[in-house]
Amino acid sequence: MKSSEVRRKFVEFFEGKDHAAMRGSSLIPLNDATLLFTNAGMVQFKSVFLGEQERSAPRAVTVQKCVRAGGKHNDLENVGHTARHHTFFEMLGNFSFGDYFKRDAIIWAWEFLTEVMKLPKDKLWVTVFLDDDEAAALWRDVAGVSPDRIVRLGEKDNFWSMGDTGPCGPCSEILIDQGPEVG
Repeated sequence: MKSSEVRRKFVEFFEGKDHAAMRGSSLIPLNDATLLFTNAGMVQFKSVFLGEQERSAPRAVTVQKCVRAGGKHNDLENVGHTARHHTFFEMLGNFSFGDYFKRDAIIWAWEFLTEVMKLPKDKLWVTVFLDDDEAAALWRDVAGVSPDRIVRLGEKDNFWSMGDTGPCGPCSEILIDQGPEVG
């Protein structure tokens, strides 16, 4: 499947969940002296997450070009050594501005990957923050993920933040096991 089809399916899926499709922002953030480049999909919503601006639509879906070349999300030491670390990439994002939280985010992520993208459930693993019992229970009870495929990780891997201050919190990731030959 081509990346353009993945992109289209993602946007269409979340439009079907009442998300307003928005264009990605500039690769060089406007009105933000704290960043040289846009390094995550949420950058264009930073003022909303900080409570400085309100949005008329409570949900959004975007495709955002990102550059990571230093700072908090410094992936440079992994570029060229793994298949998932890049300095320039697109981030597909669905955002809620106080409209939904973990339960719906988990349900929709699982639905998109298993029903739309047709990824095999038995190859998918999820990670949750070390003490996020709520997310672990939702992955198990709502998404139906086997407890032996739910991995608890610490702050380095499963705690998201914009920087040293500002919005932050535990997060989850979904990974696909591509077999022992991939590692």
